Amino acid sequence: MNSAFDAATIRARAEVAMSVALEVGRETARFRRDSDPGTLTVENKGLQDFVTIADRKAEQAIHAGLLSRFPDDSFMGEESGGRSGKGGTWVVDPIDGTTNYIRGFRHWGVSIAFVVGGKVEIGVVYDAAGDKVFHAVRGGGAFKEGIPVHAAATVDPANALVILGHSRKTSFDDYLALSKRLHERGMDYRRMGAAAIDLVRVAEGAADLYYERQLNAWDMLAGALIAEEAGAMVAMPPVDRLLAQGGPVIAYSPGLAGEFAFILDIEGL
Repeated sequence: MNSAFDAATIRARAEVAMSVALEVGRETARFRRDSDPGTLTVENKGLQDFVTIADRKAEQAIHAGLLSRFPDDSFMGEESGGRSGKGGTWVVDPIDGTTNYIRGFRHWGVSIAFVVGGKVEIGVVYDAAGDKVFHAVRGGGAFKEGIPVHAAATVDPANALVILGHSRKTSFDDYLALSKRLHERGMDYRRMGAAAIDLVRVAEGAADLYYERQLNAWDMLAGALIAEEAGAMVAMPPVDRLLAQGGPVIAYSPGLAGEFAFILDIEGL
């Protein structure tokens, strides 16, 4: 870790990030409840890729909440952009699962990661479905509302539940082939549309796999650390590469490592 960030300074940032994620998540949920769905202001940035007033308000609130306490940190957000700095960088998705949010499907969240020297040191995810905050500090385990969470102990593929993400930037035929292969092994599968939440589902043992071929760093970094600290196996490219161009993430229950080894081969991880 960068010498400027000892355990106490990291812990202080984690506490602030948890508070900010909960406050912003609840305010974002309240905004959705109080808004007429027909009048939500939506700009189309591309097919099934939306940004709402709520995204911008949430990111501005997260930025203010974090940098008012830690003004020397850098900030990289989905809406406002930014670049990683030489010290520590907050990597933020103010609403992960924006399309779900717009439609009133409560599988969305707030994702906040803190990166130092090419490693994710803090991961915080607000889960709108349960109004709960997951968090992890590297080396300290993973928690949901302060209670430890653990990856599932599943060993039989017939008992496995997997979540597969898909981006229109990647091949749908490949996605279908992968789904078919897992289905033939007896696994049940879902596609939910919010990577940060899908990753914490692996962390808490509700799912045995989350895999998506192309994500942005702000979608995955916080949830990936939480899953890893919960005992899941996590594979993804180096953080610096993800910050620059995104990439795949694979998080899975360790007892099914043999079942999912072919996915690591596909991604060269």
